[in-house]
Amino acid sequence: MSTFSTITALKEGDTSVFSEIFNEYHRKVYLFVLSKTHSEYIAEETTQITFIKLWDYRQQLNESEPVSKLIFHIARATCIDLFRKDAVRDRVLKQEKPRQDVTGNITESVEAKELQQRIKEVVHHMPPVRRKVFELSRYECKSYKEIAQLLSLSVKTVENHMTLAIKHLRKALPLLVLLSLL
Repeated sequence: MSTFSTITALKEGDTSVFSEIFNEYHRKVYLFVLSKTHSEYIAEETTQITFIKLWDYRQQLNESEPVSKLIFHIARATCIDLFRKDAVRDRVLKQEKPRQDVTGNITESVEAKELQQRIKEVVHHMPPVRRKVFELSRYECKSYKEIAQLLSLSVKTVENHMTLAIKHLRKALPLLVLLSLL
């Protein structure tokens, strides 16, 4: 199939063509990003987001560009976006840290890290979509609208998942606080 007909079929919503593209390029994109970042997590995230964007923005694709060029362009831009968001989040977190006593700071820091780890464990046991929505919102600072677009969900569904995730954490939090005191 030529590039023109492949992109045209993709624009028309042909899922079999998308599956073929996914099967051909998934591993290549993953290895490309892994070679640049040396992070399996970033490579996995970037690869997933790349194919979500390819499908979501298929109407804007240029038929004259080779499929491989389009996919790797999306992957490169997505990877850069992830790094930028991490940098912004790190800057914000550094600005929000309150000034504390050095002696109390060490103990509190250790306790906070343990509590964060326990929260991550609770989040890890959430249903997959709820967990993904929560992680995108809280860890990657994405808006509900962005999450809805990334996961092909409605904004209302994203809101419902966040409500359920927060309720779940509130139920688990008293237990986590008690465990951290032991």
